[in-house]
This record gives sequence, C-alpha cells and structure tokens, in this order.
Amino acid sequence: MRRKIGIGISDFRKLRESNALFIDKSLFIQEVLQTGAEILLIPRPRRFGKTLNISMLREFFEVKEGGKDFLERTRRLFSGLNIEKTTEFNDHFARYPVIFLTFKDVKELDFEKSYKKIVSLLTDEIDRHLVKIAGHPHIRQRKLSILNALTEGRGEYPDYQDVLRLLSEALHEAYGAPAVILIDEYDTPIHASWQYGYYEEMVSFMRGILSGGLKDNPHIYKGVITGVLRVARESIFSDLNNLDVYTILDEQFSDKFGITEEELAWILKEYGLNDRYDEINEWYNGYSFGSNTIFNPWSILNFIDKAPCRPEPYWANTSSNALIKELIIEGGLEIRERVEKLIAGQTIESAIDKNIVFPELRQNEEAIFSLLFFSGYLKCVKQRFERERLVCLLSAPNREVGYIFKNIISRWLNSAFHNRKLTTMLKAIVSGDIETFQRLLNEFVITTLSFFDAKGRNPEAVYQAFVLGMLLNLGQDYEINSNRELGYGRYDILILPKKDRLKPAVILEMKSIAGFYKDEPEKAMDEALKQIERRAYAKELNNRGFSKIIKVAVVSDGKKVWVKRV
Repeated sequence: MRRKIGIGISDFRKLRESNALFIDKSLFIQEVLQTGAEILLIPRPRRFGKTLNISMLREFFEVKEGGKDFLERTRRLFSGLNIEKTTEFNDHFARYPVIFLTFKDVKELDFEKSYKKIVSLLTDEIDRHLVKIAGHPHIRQRKLSILNALTEGRGEYPDYQDVLRLLSEALHEAYGAPAVILIDEYDTPIHASWQYGYYEEMVSFMRGILSGGLKDNPHIYKGVITGVLRVARESIFSDLNNLDVYTILDEQFSDKFGITEEELAWILKEYGLNDRYDEINEWYNGYSFGSNTIFNPWSILNFIDKAPCRPEPYWANTSSNALIKELIIEGGLEIRERVEKLIAGQTIESAIDKNIVFPELRQNEEAIFSLLFFSGYLKCVKQRFERERLVCLLSAPNREVGYIFKNIISRWLNSAFHNRKLTTMLKAIVSGDIETFQRLLNEFVITTLSFFDAKGRNPEAVYQAFVLGMLLNLGQDYEINSNRELGYGRYDILILPKKDRLKPAVILEMKSIAGFYKDEPEKAMDEALKQIERRAYAKELNNRGFSKIIKVAVVSDGKKVWVKRV
C-alpha cells in the first residue's frame, strides 16, 4: 500500500506517526554533530524542508519527560532511518534540553505588534520548561523569579533580549547538559520589518536576542538557525564570532534540503510514476546546491499527490512574493530590462553576494539579483570569480519559475508601468504630440508629485527626475539618457530610438519659471528651445545618423507644467 503524501506537514513526529511519505534526511543530524561550528546558519529557499529538518533535530536531541514509554515512542520515529545506524545516534539521542523557536508567523505591520508576538513566543518557550526548572534544587531563586516574571509579562525590553542566555543557563543547571537552541525562519520578522518600515528597530531587537543567547554561551551545545536569506553580518550577526554559514553555494548540507536525483528516482518508483520523469524534470528541476542537482520538494510532492494530473506551478502559489514585487517594480529601467530578459527565457549576468543588506536593496542591482538567487527564483548556469567576487550567469531554474516570471512578474510590470494614460503620454512624446503630452503630464503632476517638492530649492531637478522616471518605461524600444555631454553642453533628457533611426529622437530641456522667468512661461520655453540650438545638440545627433529631431521645452511652476516643441 502506497503511503499518503503529507502535504504541508512540517512536524517530524506527526509525519512519521501518520506513516506518510518521508524522504530520509536524517543524516542531517550526523552532519550537524560532525560540523565543528557551534552555531550554524543554514539558509534555503522557502518550502525546501527547513522546518521539517529543524523539527527532526528537536525530536532527536530533546530529553524526553514522558517516561520510558514516551522515550521508546520517540526512538521509533527514527526506526529504519539512516541516522539509526550511526554511532552518533546512541551517543546523542535524547540527551539535551532544547530551546525551540519559530518566527515563521511574525509578519506584522508595525514593530509594536511584532515585538509582542516575539515576546509571546519567548515566554511560551519559558513556560514549556518552567515546571522542570522550578522543581530543581540547584536553580537559584533569583533566576527563577526573573523567568516567572517574564512569563507573566513583567519583563522589560532588555530582559527579553536576554531570554535565550538565561533559559539555557537554567536548563543546563537543571539537566546537567548544555542546551541545544533551534531557531526556524529567523529572517521572517526582518523581511516584514523592511517591507513595512521598522527595519532598524527589528534588527536591533533580533540582534540582541541572538547575540545574548548564542555568543560565547557556555550553556549551549549546538545552535542551528534556518531562514531564506543570510542577512548581512553587519546587520544582525555582528556580535557572533562563533557562527558558520552554509548557503546553497556550499557543499556542506547540500543534499539535506530539497529532493536529490536519487531520491526522486526512489519516489517515482514507489508511486509508479517512472514514465513522468521528463515532465517533472522540465517543471521542477534546475537547482544546484553545492555539487548536487536538487528538485523542488513542495512541487514534486504536490504533483505526486495529484497524479495523474499534469504538472502545475505549485511553489508559485505559496507566497505573496511581496518583497520581490516591490524590488522589481521600483528597481528602475535596468532592473526591468534584465527581468524582461528572464521572462523571455534568456540569461543575465550578475555578481552574487552571500550577504543580503536590506537597506541596499533599493539602490544595489546586484543585491536584488542575489536575493532572487538565494530565494530560489534564479539558478547559476555558469560562474566565475572576478576580483574575488562570484559572478554568475543566471536564468530561471525550470518551467515552474519561468511561469512565475512570465505570468506573475510580467503582470506586475504591466499593471505598474503600462496603465492606459501613461502609455498614451509616452506615445505622445515620441511622436511629437505635444498637446497630449502636456495635458497628461499635468495630470500626473497633480496626482503624484508633491507640491513642496515642486516648489523646493531645486524644482528643475525634481521635475527632471519625475519626468525621467516615467520616460524610463520606454526602455524596451528607446535609450533614455540624462545629464550627459552632447554638442557644446549637457542636455537634460535625451530619448533615442534603439533600432530604427528613422524614428524621431527627442531632446527635452527643463526649466522653472522661478527667478528670471517668473510668471512668464512662454519666455522660459523660448529660452529653453534657444539653449538646445545654441548647444548644437541636434547637429551632433544628425551626425550620428538620427535625421528626425524633436526639440521640447518643459517649463514648470509648482504643479503647473507647460510644454513647447520645435
């Protein structure tokens, strides 16, 4: 009889006791024990088995309080698994108190709510251990009083940052063995805080918790942390000198998350689906962890559960992808052009940084593609080292992720950049329809541009940046440049057709009517057009082969805009 597929079950005990399909990753335990590092950070893409593996570690390490029957019941969870055959099994099974935390649901809109949720997780974990701690004669009363106060909500901010150290010390005294600290999805609160605007507060709080519990703590045996990303050491792990990180680029643990080729062959044989290998390979293959070829476990298990149905993009529907959406939409023309290459099934090249610095994401193109790579949206087809930096040729890993790019991300781009009015305005400027361009530009200014920005110290620069930002959406067919030398000066904005030089090129000169031209927009526009002539911008473009030149003056006063062309 074929075992059921435990879709969404990430609790090791529940999965094993229900006799559901279990892909034996138990040698993960041995690898953790054999690793010299005291604290391990293992980031992997979402739905690749992180929570299940952490749950397995918990069942293996934790001292059992339910007597011999419960101990034997737990031992049976590992019956027949590879770890049972190792010396580490008898040496370490059920020998340590375990502190277990998962931050996977901490996704609040503000710091106060996130803080309360994390405090609740910390106090629940204290509560879980309090009976054993309270009944032990060697526990100091002062320490017990502090722990009791924390569970009753009488702790202060610094007290909760010190919970891991305080609790591990108490557990060490009570059990006579150092604690194992397991933290799942540590970066989920970081993601939410960056997205909703309280990043610094959250990083400070989480840094205190992790440093307080994991740095030079004599009361812990091992610490294992999982997440999607390695948040930069400078942000959250700055105080941890005993931390080793194992990303998908490393050989260590490379076969312990996701499904390997050998494991897939076994699963397909178990369920009589050998004839579906080519479909599965096309849809869900493509990941490389270390030297191992890895398949997406979430998608494969869903496919097997629903067989003989055709493959579907199951992984695509497990997240809102809000962070990815924001970065791609706000990333500017170069990001958009490179994403459009991925949508078209092409490759792009980018340096890859193992450290993700969230505040740099909006300014650093390499950081965005590093995030996409480590999150499972891209694979490294070919790599090289350039000035001690890893540079990868990147593509979508498989058909499923290709679906995400073609259907989800392209829809974001269309909704963000191709609304009807913006498209009409962009067509108007490149065709020379200045009346339509002026009318729609005024609408965008009224609804989008801040009056205080438009009336600030440098209104010309504000308008130039505003107009340039919209014109960048012409990037598929036009080259958009600004503030570069041409002729005898530096133009404000230049629009050049990429392929067809018979199409018009457009020169825009921006001016404010403040100062010399106050209340005289016509005079300001004339002066802007004369400046284009004096600096011979058009003549040099003619020499480059552009025969048609549209010269445009854009003049502003607060939230009013006038446009004139030659």
